[in-house]
Amino acid sequence: MKPFFVSIPHAGETVPKETPWLRDLPERVLMCDVDRYVDDLYGPAAQGLGVPTVITEVHRYVVDANRLPDDIDQDSVEDSENPPGKFTIGYHWSQTTTGAYLMKSPMTMALHHELTKKYFSPFHQQVLAQFAQFKSAGAQKVYQLDAHSMPSKGTAAHRDPGGKRAEIVVSDRDGTSCEPWYKDVVIEAYRSAGFDVAYNWPYKGGRITETYGQPANGQHTLQVEMNRSLYMDEHSKQKATDLFADVEKRIFRALATIVAEMPALPNVGLGRL
Repeated sequence: MKPFFVSIPHAGETVPKETPWLRDLPERVLMCDVDRYVDDLYGPAAQGLGVPTVITEVHRYVVDANRLPDDIDQDSVEDSENPPGKFTIGYHWSQTTTGAYLMKSPMTMALHHELTKKYFSPFHQQVLAQFAQFKSAGAQKVYQLDAHSMPSKGTAAHRDPGGKRAEIVVSDRDGTSCEPWYKDVVIEAYRSAGFDVAYNWPYKGGRITETYGQPANGQHTLQVEMNRSLYMDEHSKQKATDLFADVEKRIFRALATIVAEMPALPNVGLGRL
């Protein structure tokens, strides 16, 4: 076991009973910004290589695990201190990245806190536990890969509207969330697996890289975005069956390369979360 794990915060599709406004949305709207199938793509590699994973099942429009609970505004939560429109695609999404409205009215502050406790906190408790588990086994440095997907072209809500994206975007918040060695290993691993890789554009990393990427404390976190056109029909949100297996195999090769470069733990027998 190496001190390396994968987190997947946006592949969940579960809409709980507490958010009925999301239940009757057309699939193309509900799945617009979900990292659909990312757990399926990384799952075989993680299992085969013995890499622990932390995955949330809840839909990101309910609570976005790559945001913070304070990333709310008056469109999403009553009595928020932030004005309408500040966090349209924030902690509770009020619109999709293509501009479709998700909420007819803001939720109560009480519901905001309830959703945080039930669906946001467990994911982050697992991430913290995974860091702690590796450190208790003697790891001086722990490496997290936060796996996402992205549309093939930027929308008006992105930094690159209309821009054609690379196949993979690796982000480290401008060199602050991990040591350069880890970034270089990950970029080369995906390139050697046949992917076109960009660095810190158009994504620089999110709240997860910001929160857990603490190189001074032995925590090294990278965000890795994968172009959805590689493995799915972006309009129907369905798997491209003729492409999916090949991408899955290439992810396996990339993760295998990363794991091979990881330092060994001094203690043996670390279990999975």
